[in-house]
Amino acid sequence: MITVNGMAHVILTVSQFDAARTFYSKLMPALGMECVFDGEEMVYFVGARTALGIQPCAPEHAGERFVQGRVGLHHICWRARSREDVDTVEALLNNIGAHIVTPAKKGPWAPGYYYVLFEDPDGIRLEVNFVPGQGVLAKDEGFNPGGDYR
Repeated sequence: MITVNGMAHVILTVSQFDAARTFYSKLMPALGMECVFDGEEMVYFVGARTALGIQPCAPEHAGERFVQGRVGLHHICWRARSREDVDTVEALLNNIGAHIVTPAKKGPWAPGYYYVLFEDPDGIRLEVNFVPGQGVLAKDEGFNPGGDYR
């Protein structure tokens, strides 16, 4: 058996590449991620032990929007180090005019779970959360799938 060392990267394909570039260029530095490549076909951010790439979709899919319930990605969640960090992200999202689906609040998925849920310009669902201690790995605590991200 191996133990992976986190997630190396996620690449998102977007239909509004220029709007996504602007959005992620404001969001990622606030999450400690630096833009290391910004080209015509890719923007790539690295930091916090992971990376996020944004690339344009094929021309025949231009104008389409993300549908959370389809096969594939449901949402991406970045782990914050404190509740205050989640609140700071929410303030940034309000400042840049992002669509906030769920303002910062407690969630039922683990003891102390605190999160903000929002969308990028294509409607891709994104979350920043904080879970104190060991979260669902704490003794006698388990994953509670009773929450709803819709």
